Amino acid sequence: MRPDFLHPARPLIAGIVSIFLTSVALADSAHGIAMYGDPALPPDFVSLPYANPDAPKGGKVVFGNTGGYDSLNPFVQKGTSPWQLRFWTHEGLMGRSWDEPFTLYGLLAESVETAPDRSWVEFTLRENARFSDGSPVTVDDVIWSYEALGTEGHIRYRGLWGKIETIEQTGPRSVRITFNEPDRELALIAGLRPILKKAQWEGKDFANATLHDVPIGTGPYVIDDYEAGRYVNLRRNPDYWGTDIPFRRGTMNLDDMRIEFYGDGTVLFEAFKAGELSAVREFNADKWDTQYGFPAVQRGDVIKTEIPHRKPSGMTGFVMNTRKPPFEDWRVREALLLAFNFEFINDTITGGAQPRITSYFSGSDLAMQPGPASGRVKELLEQYADTLPPGAIEGYTLPQGDGSARNRANIRKASQLLADAGWTIQNGVLRNENGEPFTITVLLQQGDTDNQTTIEIYSRALERLGIQVTTEVVDSAQYAGRTSEQDFDMTTFRRALSLSPGNEQRLYWGSENADAAGTRNLMGIDSPAVDGLIDTMLSSEDPQDFVAATRALDRVLTAGRYVIPIWSFDVGRIAHAKELKFPDQLPIYGDGPEYMPQVWWFEE
Repeated sequence: MRPDFLHPARPLIAGIVSIFLTSVALADSAHGIAMYGDPALPPDFVSLPYANPDAPKGGKVVFGNTGGYDSLNPFVQKGTSPWQLRFWTHEGLMGRSWDEPFTLYGLLAESVETAPDRSWVEFTLRENARFSDGSPVTVDDVIWSYEALGTEGHIRYRGLWGKIETIEQTGPRSVRITFNEPDRELALIAGLRPILKKAQWEGKDFANATLHDVPIGTGPYVIDDYEAGRYVNLRRNPDYWGTDIPFRRGTMNLDDMRIEFYGDGTVLFEAFKAGELSAVREFNADKWDTQYGFPAVQRGDVIKTEIPHRKPSGMTGFVMNTRKPPFEDWRVREALLLAFNFEFINDTITGGAQPRITSYFSGSDLAMQPGPASGRVKELLEQYADTLPPGAIEGYTLPQGDGSARNRANIRKASQLLADAGWTIQNGVLRNENGEPFTITVLLQQGDTDNQTTIEIYSRALERLGIQVTTEVVDSAQYAGRTSEQDFDMTTFRRALSLSPGNEQRLYWGSENADAAGTRNLMGIDSPAVDGLIDTMLSSEDPQDFVAATRALDRVLTAGRYVIPIWSFDVGRIAHAKELKFPDQLPIYGDGPEYMPQVWWFEE
């Protein structure tokens, strides 16, 4: 298929600047809502532009996960659930188009209305919206869902509840949410909250649900069979209420989707090669080029598809826990970055085929610019000059090795920085003034073979500095528990970032929840500059100010040296059975949880 990804009619960077230029006025109830300006699709749109409204329904597919699970409730903090469930079984009042920076269209809600300043938002439910058991979705269900998720749900859902002044029924099918602080994005965040069935949880402990308490949702799929830790089988609900609404046309086309669980990525890949799985995502470019020539590919039974995108790189790498000494010292973190011989490691792991992430928003117009800060970016940063890490204003770039295995120059620099921070070699071991050795425990998840190899190479460099390294490989449940309690020195890290950064930035880097159990702020950032720049982003009404605030934030995060970045995923790589098809036109966000398999279909 020929992806229509670079169609000349599409604006670059998805209109990051142009979305600000349309004036926002109080409107009657609308079919959609955008962060700024108007939705790109008209009220009478037929389907999302990257969906095929004529896609056939049917087919059975099998996907693979590594690790296991002990919960089928992805909405609470307790337990580990298959990550796909919240995308397949439940819905919000609105749904996001991945072909626009941040625009929502009606899903459970037929319309949305908001104040000019976004101080409140009102949703009107579709009359035919139903849960999978056939019962209607009511305003009571909506209000209860916001409160339950906001007070007892997973930490990803709790931030919104504290920003709601009131939530009340305004009509038979209408609910209005009034916010207690100025933040244009809250109206959109509210539209994305999953809606649960209130009656299911009466007399039950929602936060401590058992494995068998499977949440009833409104989504196209229901769980019809499972065996803890081994598989989950989902079938498309033949009575799904939303088949014909525009947002859903051409999506959720597969009849049966099964998730099989494997001990590690190697076993999973062998299962795919043997024809036991229908598709896999490959994140290693070298493996993609060298290990996907097995017989099924040669016969044409398996197709290799690359999906380009225009989103920021996000951050992938190894995060350091700054709550623990000595990682609270930026000099130590810089030394560990210097010791990480990226050029050599990248060549070993990916064949040098994947470029390095250079900042959190690299690859987009939101990324920090090279050299010293200037203009509005400098003005924003100077407000926090006394708290900024070195390089935030002056300019900072990641250390670059010479490509050799020894990386001598950077190791010398790292040794000097460690000495400046009070760490010196004593009898071959790096120790502080109290004689305590410098030790690092790297926490990895079972089956994460690429990162295990990366840490093996990295450990040899750290040992040359006198640092003792221990690698702990644990199963998925232990890993989730350990990271939730911040019980690690260093671990793997991945945060995908969008073209419309907003309140999720507080969740990722804000100080408010830095020490909370289950925090997404794994590195423990506690920075007035980060908090203040996020506030500036959220309150910006001018495109240049928004971009400047994001670039300033990118500088502070990158110069903070919290993560050792590795390679970027500059293109999505999916190997799949030849029967799996997708539309010619691709969304600007490329591949992701709401692209494959949601808009794909099965065709003999």
